[in-house]
Amino acid sequence: MSFLSRIMVVKSKAHFSAGGNNHPGDLSRNAPFEGIRKRRGNQARSRVAIVIAGFSVVYCIIGGRLIQYGFAQPETVSSIGRADNLMASRPDILDRNGQILATDIRTVSLFAEPHKIVDADEAVEQLATVLPNLNNADIYNKLKSKTRFQWLRRQLTPKQQSDILALGIPGIGFRPEKRRFYPGGATASHVVGHVNVDNRGIAGMERWIDNQGLADLAAIGMTSDAKLEPVRLSIDLRVQNILRDVVVEAMAKFRSLAAGGVVMDVKTGEILAMVSYPDYDPNKPADGAKEGWMNRMSNGTFEMGSTFKSFTTAMALDSGKVKLTDSFDARFPIRIGGFTIKDFHGKHRVLSVPEIFQYSSNIGTAKMADLVGIDAHKEFLTRLGLLTKIPTELPEIKMPSQPKVWKKINSITISFGHGVSTTPLQTAVAGAALVNGGNLIEPTFLPRSIEEAAAASTRVIKPSTSADMRYLFRWNGIHGSGKNARVPGFNVGGKTGTADKVINGRYSSDANFNAFLAGFPIDDPRYVVLTFIDEPKTDKGNGAALAGNSAAPMVHDIISRSAPLLGVEPKFGADGSALLVAY
Repeated sequence: MSFLSRIMVVKSKAHFSAGGNNHPGDLSRNAPFEGIRKRRGNQARSRVAIVIAGFSVVYCIIGGRLIQYGFAQPETVSSIGRADNLMASRPDILDRNGQILATDIRTVSLFAEPHKIVDADEAVEQLATVLPNLNNADIYNKLKSKTRFQWLRRQLTPKQQSDILALGIPGIGFRPEKRRFYPGGATASHVVGHVNVDNRGIAGMERWIDNQGLADLAAIGMTSDAKLEPVRLSIDLRVQNILRDVVVEAMAKFRSLAAGGVVMDVKTGEILAMVSYPDYDPNKPADGAKEGWMNRMSNGTFEMGSTFKSFTTAMALDSGKVKLTDSFDARFPIRIGGFTIKDFHGKHRVLSVPEIFQYSSNIGTAKMADLVGIDAHKEFLTRLGLLTKIPTELPEIKMPSQPKVWKKINSITISFGHGVSTTPLQTAVAGAALVNGGNLIEPTFLPRSIEEAAAASTRVIKPSTSADMRYLFRWNGIHGSGKNARVPGFNVGGKTGTADKVINGRYSSDANFNAFLAGFPIDDPRYVVLTFIDEPKTDKGNGAALAGNSAAPMVHDIISRSAPLLGVEPKFGADGSALLVAY
């Protein structure tokens, strides 16, 4: 082979070796790469199948639940459960005849879970459409807080709850609660009292119930789903309603600052009715916070004026130093310590004891007190409970005020009702002792029998003194300032009191506190009635600023309307005229 031919053969081998793709041995080398691609494709297809299967299961579950909800009974809009399913928190309060004065009703309260609120601004705007009086800024701050629970509004109505549910706000919920309801509204507000938003008693007999241990049990969770035994009061709702009507009418008529009254059983000490006006609706207690919360009957003290002459006269008679047949010189004023004591309507003559009582003589009363003495005077008023805090269930009881040191001038002014301030309620309680035979009975707002009252009573005056006082009350009811309280057939007797009020440290003749203390039937009293009217304003010259023309007519209206309900039968003569019982 020539040299040229050898060169061509060598080139041909070299070219075949360097080409790569055309070499038969390369087919076996590519096989592993093709297997990897195939395996990866199979894995991808498997994963897709698994994902599809998972979504299919989820959708099937959701679809099944939707079908289940579709066939289920519709849920009630309100979450307020049945009363039996809620824990009994407070007992019902009833009057003496079983009428409901206070009870629990079912309600719900609105709360928020701030961490679940999506848009606080929108939530506030939506809630305001149902609760327009919301404090938007306060609610917004609660919804934006870092806490997990916030009260938004307590004690909603079912309609409010339904409307809020329709808004569909996430993070908003309801909790069932109890709400205290008072069917009579303001009728007996100062006696029954009210509760706070947590259903805890904070005034009146509601507070007394908590003080008996209910609040302590609730605080440690020892409540029961069993219905609690009702608490029955001595109050007669019928008489209570009459008393309030009369008090409200008198306050409007005389444009006074306040007025009030009480009806008490003289044999048991039970309070049948008690009203202080202005008052308030315990269903909305905040509305009466300025004036209505003040219970002037038991938690306000006043100089009771000439009603105190009843106690001074009883003291003088009981001491044995004075008799009904005695007389005292009332011709000249008494001058002592720079003060002059005179009579408002002086007769300027010697007056018998019944005349001193009838004409309400300051001079004659002061002389009887002076005859008894300062120490005996103070002791007697203390014995009648007029200088100490009266014991009773009602929490709102104020302590009377008296001079730190009793001097002669103090004893004289106190004898006709100036210088000592007491509550109208304890004045009525002491007045009952004057006419019931001489027994001071602790007042009660709970039912009490005569036998039980005997254990809570103390003899403070002689039976003969009580008989003399009944005579004087009756005498004044016929001939004196109590004539406007008379009710035909019921023998009403009593004593007026017109006291000048202290304004800026001085007694004012233009501002009076008028009261009338009465008993009926006065021959054998069953009830005491006391009324007062604070600063009556009347047309000039009509005399209505006097107790005989303002407080006494209130007693007339109360007795004439309530006596038949209390079982007191009128006494009439054969000719149909009212029968006056003689002594």
